[in-house]
Amino acid sequence: MKDRLLQYLSCPSCGGAIHLASAAARESAEIIEGELACSSCRRNWPITRGVPRFASLESVEDDKAATAANFGWQWQHFTQFDDKYEQQFLGWIAPVKPEFFKDKVVLEGGCGKGRHTQLAAKWGARDVIGIDLSAAVETAFAATRDLPNAHIVQADIYNLPFGRVFDYAFSVGVLHHLPDPRAGFKSLSSKVKSGGHLSAWVYGAENNEWITRFVNPVREGLTSRLNPRLLLQLSKIPTALLFVATKTVYGPLNRSAKGASLARHLFYNDYMKAIAGFGWREQHCIVFDHLVAPTAFYISREDFADWWRDIGVHDAEITWHNSNSWRGFGRVKD
Repeated sequence: MKDRLLQYLSCPSCGGAIHLASAAARESAEIIEGELACSSCRRNWPITRGVPRFASLESVEDDKAATAANFGWQWQHFTQFDDKYEQQFLGWIAPVKPEFFKDKVVLEGGCGKGRHTQLAAKWGARDVIGIDLSAAVETAFAATRDLPNAHIVQADIYNLPFGRVFDYAFSVGVLHHLPDPRAGFKSLSSKVKSGGHLSAWVYGAENNEWITRFVNPVREGLTSRLNPRLLLQLSKIPTALLFVATKTVYGPLNRSAKGASLARHLFYNDYMKAIAGFGWREQHCIVFDHLVAPTAFYISREDFADWWRDIGVHDAEITWHNSNSWRGFGRVKD
């Protein structure tokens, strides 16, 4: 934890100021072991392996803990970074561009292995804070510790240890895995300053009926309950099918105008085209990701628009992404 993170923290219980109570071990600019304390209610939180710990899997409900545990394992295994992440991220948060981040204080709701926190920091954010409930914070901290403007915090998105201090907050691929996605979205938005901005990307209900009808029952009843190491091996079977399809059909066809005119009639073409450039390991991660989560909601456009109206944003820019998901961007009002 870097000392400059303190200016953004506030007690999740009483809203009081948080101070550094002790720093038992430091490495360069990072406090590796120590303790934080609330100046008002005297609550304490540890700093362990460089990460402030405002929540743990033992302190949250079973459904949240199960989802966080599975994703934590995933992001500690699939630690790779890919040059294509930048374009993928920009697709999820469009119309936001890299220059939008400059000099902003940014919050990421659900940072996973830290790939988007890292990009936001490199694009010039004054400070970017990535929060996650899972053990993925270990991977995220390792990926961002050398960036002076990047911070990782273990916290529950429903009970964030911040005041309303952020110029921009975003959440990519996380809200639909929460037990109450709308409440998670509302909690994230509550930390954005008046006049600041918010982005969110969620699975769409539209065009995903084949997943909700056929894949979800298998995921809920079987694959999310398996030992992750076993699922890692079993998921190689659908990954092989996906890999062959993207590398021999979808990818080649979409590289030419004539081929693309044919490909647009193929099943799930927009999404398959989007992931065709990824190699085996990343495609394996994508398949594993869809099979490991105990909880996954598919959100209709109407419901997603309601989320924005609920927080007072009536002019959110909601757009269809890869013909299977919704992305939203809006300005937060008083």
